[in-house]
Amino acid sequence: MTHATLPTARLGAHGPEVGVQGLGCMGMSFGYGPSDAKESRATLERALELGVTLYDTADAYGAGDNERFLAPFVAAHRDELVIATKFALSIPPDRPTERVIRNDPPYIRQAVEASLKRLEVDVIDLYYMHRRDVNVPIEETVGVMAELVREGKVKHLGLSEVTAGELRAAHAVHPIAAVQSEWSLFSRDIEAKVVPAAVELGVALVPYSPLGRGFLTGSFARAEELTEGDFRRQQPRFTGENAAANAALLEPVRAVAAAHDASLAQIALAWVQQRAEVHGLPVIPIPGTRKPGRVEENVTAATIRLTEEELGLLDPIAERVVGGRYADMTFTSAGRE
Repeated sequence: MTHATLPTARLGAHGPEVGVQGLGCMGMSFGYGPSDAKESRATLERALELGVTLYDTADAYGAGDNERFLAPFVAAHRDELVIATKFALSIPPDRPTERVIRNDPPYIRQAVEASLKRLEVDVIDLYYMHRRDVNVPIEETVGVMAELVREGKVKHLGLSEVTAGELRAAHAVHPIAAVQSEWSLFSRDIEAKVVPAAVELGVALVPYSPLGRGFLTGSFARAEELTEGDFRRQQPRFTGENAAANAALLEPVRAVAAAHDASLAQIALAWVQQRAEVHGLPVIPIPGTRKPGRVEENVTAATIRLTEEELGLLDPIAERVVGGRYADMTFTSAGRE
């Protein structure tokens, strides 16, 4: 492994130290249309060479396919990386295209054993509750997760898309290392309550979709341009009049990118990386990509310093975005705050 180019940050008060940018691996198996396995494997290796040490997956990504895909890479570099996976999105046997949120203790125990087997590891470094089932007390859910830590099956705990109150309740049961939520130039709802709670508790933020699911890179301007099977075709922000209105919001990003001789993606990522300084907490975004060249581009964003004037151009974008992050926001922290 070559010398890392990324600085590091710690996940929580006692969590692992990782590169300040991770890698979202979902698209290598699921969600974004066809992928090339060989190129994806090269992407994983290149990311590690550049100092990316946090690799993010979930049991729901391709019904376990993403965990299976990552297993050889994890085995080859077990002591060099932190593997994060998630539970909660159960697939009903008779309805394979649906997801049912489950946080109940029996399901969690079933899910962790399945993830351990698919990843071919003895312990999961960071185990997230993927989504919140409001019918199960979060203290009960985290209580079982804490038992997994004591049993040596999990090292550290994380939560995804939780409210500030849910985070505080969970943290009172067992220390939470990281909260994963959508955070980007297009999505800033967590800044109102979740981020201050994380600062208060010493919890790291792991932003997913920091590039607005690719929209902030300028790689597509409307859902119809995407391949069949790409789940973004169903997201409100990328369809119809919403897409056209949101595409126009990229002009300030283009202006700042030109000033830095950078790509739109690099500016969008630099903005997210700089949230660590703005809010005073560890921020480790996990942009997803399947191409080695894109990893190199993304990692470089961690070195870009945006001026106050540039931040002034970029900060107002989120409040002008048209359309929700999802068609149904009840499963997000914003939908419950």
